[in-house]
Amino acid sequence: MTPVELRGVTYTYAGDENARPVLRDVDLTVQTGEIVLLTGPSGSGKTTLLTLIGALRAMQQGSARVLGQELAGASEADRVRLRRRIGFIFQHHNLLGFLTARQNVAMSLEQDGTMSETRRLARAGELLAAVGLAGFEERHPARLSGGQRQRVSVARALAADPPLLLADEPTAALDKATGHEAVTLMRGLAKSRGVAILMVTHDPRILDIADRIVAMEDGRIVQAETVPG
Repeated sequence: MTPVELRGVTYTYAGDENARPVLRDVDLTVQTGEIVLLTGPSGSGKTTLLTLIGALRAMQQGSARVLGQELAGASEADRVRLRRRIGFIFQHHNLLGFLTARQNVAMSLEQDGTMSETRRLARAGELLAAVGLAGFEERHPARLSGGQRQRVSVARALAADPPLLLADEPTAALDKATGHEAVTLMRGLAKSRGVAILMVTHDPRILDIADRIVAMEDGRIVQAETVPG
């Protein structure tokens, strides 16, 4: 199964009959274990495309097959089920401040009704250790650095072993060293698990982690470049 297959995707924000499409006839494929970076100027449609793939918006035109699910014509219930199979990482972490690092990660496992709370918390601890945060499990987000909070968000996104990881500007709030460290960590964990990653970024410092770089402009893909291994 190919994690992401888009054909002719076009999208216009509702409410303005004269609005130009934000996305225009976009074709894109992301293979298992592949890391694809979406680059381009602000307003080029990168984040809109990511939210469509993540089933956070309803499709308008074209075909989007994500993890075997066709999103064209999909119901809200279908999209909710698909979202549960996708890992999301955002620029601002979106961690709950009243929960510890362990509890933030464990929350993403609550959908698995077969896993006890004790096992969820133990699994969260294992994931935090895998991202280099052993010993930080009981800290709240306010007591973690920006890089450490992003590591928690990586652990949370990978907790349920998703086949697809979507990341929106995950390094924007981090310094050069911490940002590269975070995405290198994502790459290593994803490659070892065969996870496909689609990442929106303006950060030229992390382009070397990609298998392929896809440039967007004015709602279209204007260039796709395979990065030499």
